[in-house]
Amino acid sequence: MAMTYRRGDDSGEAEPMIEINTTPLIDVMLVLLVMLIITIPIQTHAVKLDMSAAPSSISPPPPPPISIEIGADGTITWDGRAVGDGRDLEERMKTVVADLLSQPELRIRPDGRAAFKHVIAVLAAAQRRGVRNIGIVTAGQFSAPP
Repeated sequence: MAMTYRRGDDSGEAEPMIEINTTPLIDVMLVLLVMLIITIPIQTHAVKLDMSAAPSSISPPPPPPISIEIGADGTITWDGRAVGDGRDLEERMKTVVADLLSQPELRIRPDGRAAFKHVIAVLAAAQRRGVRNIGIVTAGQFSAPP
């Protein structure tokens, strides 16, 4: 607030005249207006999503996982059926990766006493054939080598 004096009547006394200084208020209002102008485009930013429920866009359920078990003596079973040798294992993996869109997960279950080289052989065969979904299932019971 500013206080100025003005001349009164003929008496010569100056009377106080009180006015509100509006300059700081205008400055604050201009700053708020600029901030509003800057933030409005950010608030109206939208992400476009295609939410159509077309039946063709629904993907089929994933195929059931395939369980590969590695015994303590190095025997390999594919969903409970014995695998003959490395070539037979790779041929089975080849059929798995034939359908790239719905590739099932290979769950490798090594025995706790199985040699590490047998597990590596299965993983290497999967890598050579291009298997993408591999999981190693353990019970946390690996024993130390004798």
